[in-house]
Amino acid sequence: MQQLYPEIKPNEKFHVDVGDGQRIYVEECGSEDGIPLVYLHGGPGAGCESTHRRYCDPEKYRIILLDQRGCGRSEPHASIENNTTSDLVADLEVIRAHLNINKWVLMGGSWGTTLALAYAQAHPDKTMGLILRGVFLGRKEDIDWLYSDGTRKVFPDYWNDFIHPIHKDDRDDLVNAFYKKLTGKDELARMAAAKAWSCWEAKAATLEPNHSLVDHLAAPHIALSMARISAHYFVNNCFLEENQLLDNADKLSGIPGIIVHGRYDMICPVENAWTLQQAWPECELHVIRDAGHSASEPGIIDGLVRATKEMHQELTHDCTDPAGN
Repeated sequence: MQQLYPEIKPNEKFHVDVGDGQRIYVEECGSEDGIPLVYLHGGPGAGCESTHRRYCDPEKYRIILLDQRGCGRSEPHASIENNTTSDLVADLEVIRAHLNINKWVLMGGSWGTTLALAYAQAHPDKTMGLILRGVFLGRKEDIDWLYSDGTRKVFPDYWNDFIHPIHKDDRDDLVNAFYKKLTGKDELARMAAAKAWSCWEAKAATLEPNHSLVDHLAAPHIALSMARISAHYFVNNCFLEENQLLDNADKLSGIPGIIVHGRYDMICPVENAWTLQQAWPECELHVIRDAGHSASEPGIIDGLVRATKEMHQELTHDCTDPAGN
């Protein structure tokens, strides 16, 4: 079983002005001469974490982390103005050019897979490879699964807590109801809705309960940006055409890809990953038999670390065993 690499500190931390009044937090870790890899966090709205530096060998990768618009240490916090999928794709291009990177690997989880796929389809010539975890395709059915008729059937107790801030008469369209709360003027109502939204996802994300994950996502700074930005994206269908990422899968031809997906992922069902693999047969799909959605689960960690080793071998023709055996 592969483990996370030891903790490392960033070599550089800075903000990049991408226009529209947005300043994106960026950090670089690992080897300056390594394969460039950008990690795309989930949510939308969650922000990057120190563990995201630790899936790659820092001696072989130049690891770039960033907080997407409105997230984490980016400014302004929790902003939904000028915040769309195409804006985030454009931001990646600004940051890539700022760092003088010709091509890079994109690694993302959950919403990060959506953004990675959207970027790679827009800029296949700048994409060396894709490592995806917990595939989210941004379709109406994917949003409905989590906020209407899917996940709630597995976690009815968590669901009851989730819907509590919403009046009974407004529960026929929960995403819109939450969006109104999260963009309203009542600060207490905003924070109650934000905490309920973030805790719902955190509780459903793991095969076994993980209280530290729940506490992390329930923290006010993270909860507000995650809930507010997620709701903004979901009421706008992720700013994608329906089925866009699957319909444009042919644009990924020639790009190596590895998908790691938990068998018991209750946020993004494994069918998402299987469907993507059918549309993009050049990619590998690794289904983790004892995991849910979270990147913190041991089986997912093992799969992602193996994937970064395998991707390095693919791109450099390194003869080292990617499994580390």
